[in-house]
Amino acid sequence: MKSARYMIAVPVLFLGLCFGAVGQETKLETGVTETKQEAKPEAKQGTDEGPQTKEKRVVAAIGSDGVQRVEIIGDSYSFDPKYIVLKVNVPVELAVKKAPGIAPHDIVAKAPEAGIDFKTDLNDKKPELIKFTPTKVGKYPFSCDKKLLWFKSHRERGMEGVIEVVE
Repeated sequence: MKSARYMIAVPVLFLGLCFGAVGQETKLETGVTETKQEAKPEAKQGTDEGPQTKEKRVVAAIGSDGVQRVEIIGDSYSFDPKYIVLKVNVPVELAVKKAPGIAPHDIVAKAPEAGIDFKTDLNDKKPELIKFTPTKVGKYPFSCDKKLLWFKSHRERGMEGVIEVVE
């Protein structure tokens, strides 16, 4: 009967570690104690419109070859940076990479009318290069569209950002 307890306890512990379920204990019928945690509020970064502005904005510099380059890291449900400013009609190279961890991430931006249309899975070994040329001034969202079963999507958990294209 001890092995049956472990067969239940191990998946419960694994799921708890993966989805942050630790803190509140519940006794299972098998005698094993299950532990759950109330969700901790995640620190949210402000926008550039309020008094508590701490959002990291990156203005892409144009290299000697005429290409704007920005490095983006997808971490635990966030992008760094999450606000990127680019010049219109100047080629762009985004080097996107995932921080180490088990959760899969991608980066998606769908604004074909502005020359911005990509979807790329992220890995933690080597950055993926995304190349495009923005053709229209405006603000365009990007996000991670991964989702596990019935849980919140990565975008809903804060893994999103903005590409602002300026003159």
